[in-house]
Amino acid sequence: MSVIAIPEILRDKLTDAGANALAALLNESADEKIEGKIIEIKSDLEVKIGQLRIEIAQTKTEIIRWMFIFWVGQIGVLTAILFVFFRH
Repeated sequence: MSVIAIPEILRDKLTDAGANALAALLNESADEKIEGKIIEIKSDLEVKIGQLRIEIAQTKTEIIRWMFIFWVGQIGVLTAILFVFFRH
């Protein structure tokens, strides 16, 4: 909750009840703006988290593909070495 100080000259013109009503109105407006900003930041954060999850999934897939290529190559080299060894 915000604290708004109403100047004395304005408080004299509005009376205490009017100054309190003005302060409440300004606080309500500020709270709505803050709430709107929070919602906007939250939605931006959710979008960025979603993009990050997609990027992680793509990276994971790429790592699995490279691991498969590596192991197939290793099996091929091992098979060739055994073939040459037992052939002679």
